[in-house]
Amino acid sequence: MQAEACFEAYFKRSKNFGLLVANLQIHGVKETLGELDYIVENLKTKKIVHIELACKFYLYDENAGDSEEQKWVGPNRKDSLFDKLEKVKLKQFPLLHTAETIQKLTELGIAKPSSQELCLKAFLFIPKKMDAEIFPKPFQNCIIGHFIKPTDLKEDETALYAIPNKKEWLLPAKTLTNWHNFSEIKQLIDLQIKKNKSPLIYKKTPHTMERFFIVWW
Repeated sequence: MQAEACFEAYFKRSKNFGLLVANLQIHGVKETLGELDYIVENLKTKKIVHIELACKFYLYDENAGDSEEQKWVGPNRKDSLFDKLEKVKLKQFPLLHTAETIQKLTELGIAKPSSQELCLKAFLFIPKKMDAEIFPKPFQNCIIGHFIKPTDLKEDETALYAIPNKKEWLLPAKTLTNWHNFSEIKQLIDLQIKKNKSPLIYKKTPHTMERFFIVWW
């Protein structure tokens, strides 16, 4: 929802695109069929475009599947890049072509989009000892940290640690206010690991700032 609000604000200020509708719910006879994230007009070409937005945090597990898309998994292994792409292809994009959607667009006076696009904002984390250069350039550009096992976390007396909640994952580290020493953060991490949750951790020293996950799996 945070990413959607930011993306909508971008469109409202853009000189290249005009926002026609955002978060358009499509209803069937008995249930909601789905939602179209954005329908915009390219102000230069005058073409109408349907855009789906996804903001995801993925960790690279080379044993998670056969395809590269299956190997990028959520921190708690509940989803993957493959799952997201399949959902877009099989559910979100086809929704545009249903009779219910066409009727809704007609009621709003919006022409049916001539194209569909996925904007995937990805925050990628790789094993600490893995070289980021083995990945294709688009993936390299999205790698922002690493992940480790709980036993790999070593005490550093010069460091302070923060454990943001999920609503704070998109915020800059400088906005975080609750910082802990090693013994305090270790207790907080252990509580998360016991619940099969992989916490995001910030570690800052006088000269460095790291962002990494500690995984339970």
